[in-house]
Amino acid sequence: MIDIHCHILPGIDDGAKHMSETIGMAKKAVEEGIHTIIATPHHKNGKYENTKTDIIQMVREANAAIQGEGIPLKLLAGQETRIYGEYLEDYQKDELLPLAESQYVFIELPSGHVPRYTEQLLFDIQMKELVPIIVHPERNSELIERPDRLYQLVKKGALTQVTAGSLCGYFGKKIKSFSHQLIEANLTHFIASDAHNLKSRSFMMAEAIDLVDSKFGDDMVYLFTENAELLVNGRNVMKEIPERVKRKKFLGLF
Repeated sequence: MIDIHCHILPGIDDGAKHMSETIGMAKKAVEEGIHTIIATPHHKNGKYENTKTDIIQMVREANAAIQGEGIPLKLLAGQETRIYGEYLEDYQKDELLPLAESQYVFIELPSGHVPRYTEQLLFDIQMKELVPIIVHPERNSELIERPDRLYQLVKKGALTQVTAGSLCGYFGKKIKSFSHQLIEANLTHFIASDAHNLKSRSFMMAEAIDLVDSKFGDDMVYLFTENAELLVNGRNVMKEIPERVKRKKFLGLF
């Protein structure tokens, strides 16, 4: 299994604090059946600045430490970048890092809203032959209340990645329900851990895959696991036709 979103690099954001914690996370990942992780530290989120060259160097160091412990896990370089207006300018300056040297890039939205320029920027990113992946849309309060906004972004070419812990209910019932709705409506294309540590934000990938299998079937498990592999290989991922989220009825009324 491949985990495309993880904060396993030590001491550079709110994930692993030091290399020993990185080693612990690596061991736990292998226990869950993960053999490859894209390390995706935060960038431009108001607190952390982790540029391409810094991340690549840290991935080299972390891989050496993991291999030194005999852990069968490989780290690849990536970046979780908060959306901002000068995104493409900084990409041209070679400061931004696609996932695993592919055409795919992570875009993080603020937790409480969707900036007005989002649709235009995602379009412009695609015009540069990049594929934007919106991370954890199920935890964005505006998208929960207005899921048609996400439908429009996906319809116009954006992909999304749901967090394993969201699917399993670790962020609350509302986010769990919305995560499931996104799968039902073909509005998400990847499941990833977004793991930060082993206590409050661990992997939950095996649990999430079991849940998807029981609730949505093995075809959906195949889509999510295969898409992670296709991404790492720089190939086009599988997509179903997106649908609008169906509002649940309450006492017979919408």
